[in-house]
Amino acid sequence: MRIGIPKEIKNNEYRIGIVPGGVLALTSAGHEVFVQRGGGLGPGIADEQYEQAGARVLDTAEEIWNAAEMIVKVKEPQPSELKMMKEDQTVFTYFHLAADEELTRGCLGTGALCIAYETVEVNNHLPLLIPMSEVAGRMACQEGAKYLENPVKGRGVLLGGVPGVDPAKVVILGGGIVGTNAAKMASGMGANVKILDVSLDRLRYLDDVMPKNVSTLYSNQVSVLESIKEADLVIGAVLIQGAKAPHLVKKEWLKEMKPGAVIVDVSVDQGGCIETTRPTTHAEPTFIIDDVVHYCVANMPGAVAGTSTYALTNATQPYVQKLAEGPIATIKGDHGLREGVNCYKGKLTYKAVADAFNMAYTPLNELL
Repeated sequence: MRIGIPKEIKNNEYRIGIVPGGVLALTSAGHEVFVQRGGGLGPGIADEQYEQAGARVLDTAEEIWNAAEMIVKVKEPQPSELKMMKEDQTVFTYFHLAADEELTRGCLGTGALCIAYETVEVNNHLPLLIPMSEVAGRMACQEGAKYLENPVKGRGVLLGGVPGVDPAKVVILGGGIVGTNAAKMASGMGANVKILDVSLDRLRYLDDVMPKNVSTLYSNQVSVLESIKEADLVIGAVLIQGAKAPHLVKKEWLKEMKPGAVIVDVSVDQGGCIETTRPTTHAEPTFIIDDVVHYCVANMPGAVAGTSTYALTNATQPYVQKLAEGPIATIKGDHGLREGVNCYKGKLTYKAVADAFNMAYTPLNELL
């Protein structure tokens, strides 16, 4: 198979969809790999390293898309990339379609086989979402600490406090992978941390494994509102697989929060769990509503491309190798990858995305 790895073009996105070790595994199996020149510079990978692994380095995105039967990316196709997608191509990347109707319709219009990292499932886990959730959860605390500083309009609060001064209060909405990693970082920095979730089993687990400066609370409208009133930093970490995130914090509640408090909504890729969330970029990461600083960067891990690229490709590479042997045959024999198929032959094959936009849903089995 001919596999193309274009350079990412989303604002300040520095990751790349494959590393030289992955290229070598593919070329050793007889596949052709095309990598766009300069695509690996963010994580510190030179073009020569790809060439040594057996890839052909091409100058332009057009060359990559034209040459490839399968495209392996990191972020969802941008408008210029949608124009290059073809009906007979497989595109393997993060799509997050439930948050973007225009992108969804654009992907359907290409007729391509669109396999979303975030909905590939194994034993009720999302193996291709987990590594970036780990990065984003840890970054949420890091970025939240930065934007609590006065020069960037925050409250002027040090996350861990100092002797004689209280540490910051961090509220985390969601106790999954993102929330757990955010709590590890925030508690390690000395903050007082509260995790809210609707799963009592998850809360029991977190109560067992987290340090004493982390408490748990069952999530409902009253507990969320009371918690954010006291918070210096709120981290949105809600995920409903493949679907739009629910709004747990209403717009009018922001007036109840402390002036200069910070919201980091990691759920922004799926529409955000804060009603006032809108996607931002690393170039312009924040906005302020009712004196509350919002950080809603939709590709947070892209800022730490070295860590993120290797963490992501450690998880995606085995799937890339299987798909390279024949996408349709592989999907037929792999339930987890079937769950990853969001679009095929111009049809929407993932029900949660169809429900988000009241669009027609076609079970994948009808098309295979």
